[in-house]
Amino acid sequence: MSVLILHALYIIAITAEAMTAALAAGRRSMDWVGVCLLGAVTALGGGSMRDVLLGHHPLVWVAHPEYLLLTAAAALATIAIARFMQRLKRLFLFLDAIGLVAFTVIGCNVAMEMGLPVLVVIVAGMITGCLGGVLRDILCNEIPLLFRSELYASVAVVTGALFVAGHKLGLPHDAVLFASMAVGLAMRLLALRYSWHMPKFVYNEEWH
Repeated sequence: MSVLILHALYIIAITAEAMTAALAAGRRSMDWVGVCLLGAVTALGGGSMRDVLLGHHPLVWVAHPEYLLLTAAAALATIAIARFMQRLKRLFLFLDAIGLVAFTVIGCNVAMEMGLPVLVVIVAGMITGCLGGVLRDILCNEIPLLFRSELYASVAVVTGALFVAGHKLGLPHDAVLFASMAVGLAMRLLALRYSWHMPKFVYNEEWH
């Protein structure tokens, strides 16, 4: 059951990420090819980088090339409904939050199945959850969300840590999956609602 649910969440996540990337491409006036490429990189980049770093082959989009078509279709569909996107902003923030926690537990699960150390498992989850957005922001010449003070990477770390801890305690897989995702999702949505931020480091050269 958990495998089917994770797969459904993965499809929702890559679709939502491709659509949010398409909006970012539109703000940079990219052509349609650029919109599709940015959508695919954002949706599939985190998992691809994880697999490259861990030596986990084949890459997801190589094993399932239909995901490339799905992300391209989602990105192009965004062009057609862009005028309505402002009304759907909250929905996409919610889907993005689901994507973050879903990608995180999927990344952790891949690393766990490879028998890697706990710290590596958590980092693999964070890379899967966050790196696609980092690549999107870099390609759009923006400061990546990961490096701003908003709670994002920390949500992935907490979600991954809970997922790993639950398995180490021998708890049922489905219970661990849903509990870790629920906590991560709640944390991300509360951070958006109440503007929770991590402490900032501010360095002023005038101090010298």
